[in-house]
Amino acid sequence: MVDDELDLLDALSRGLRREGYAVDTVGNGDEALAKASWTPYDLVCLDLSMPGIDGLEVCERLRTETPGEVVPRILMLTARDTLEDRIRGLDSGADDYLVKPFAFDELLARIRSLLRRESGGSGALLAIGEVEVDTARHRASRSGRDLGLTAKEFAVLRYFMSRPGEVISQEQLLDHVWDEHADPFTNTVRVTLGTLRRKLTAKDEEPMLETVVGAGYRLLDPSAPLGSGDG
Repeated sequence: MVDDELDLLDALSRGLRREGYAVDTVGNGDEALAKASWTPYDLVCLDLSMPGIDGLEVCERLRTETPGEVVPRILMLTARDTLEDRIRGLDSGADDYLVKPFAFDELLARIRSLLRRESGGSGALLAIGEVEVDTARHRASRSGRDLGLTAKEFAVLRYFMSRPGEVISQEQLLDHVWDEHADPFTNTVRVTLGTLRRKLTAKDEEPMLETVVGAGYRLLDPSAPLGSGDG
């Protein structure tokens, strides 16, 4: 999240973290570009009016300078509400445009929509086999059984559900589900994956989270043959 209104930045980031999102915050465009140069963000919420480099330039540079193949989705959050402002923002490379003041629930809906677009999904419901994740209502179930996930476990499952069958490394999980303050040398990922695995697999149910030795973890469709790993 990029905004020079620090009180707003703090309030929004706390709200998003309660929803299970990993959030980094900066107060100006220079810091935003610096962080984006070494962190593969899924989404950037970007204010337009900032001292120094404004949001339009940040947006344009994110589109042209972001390393790697995946450019983050960009949601502009701004008080500029004229038609011309919206057109300039979208033409500079923004994926969506939300005018301040806005309801927090609408921000959440826009974020969910943009992240689904990134993963090629549609709608708030993600489903693989017997598992369903309702991103709007923050609920996860298997065969109708509520999984009772913590916010972090829900965020991890949501990330896996958007990338079924992919091997996800611990480094990817730290980048996309935890924030910049996470200690990469702790066992927090392993512990969270362990509790999530147990909640996903009740008695007589096929396992869904597979450990791929030396590579990471993979979410399986139990109706398909299990892949390699020590699962």
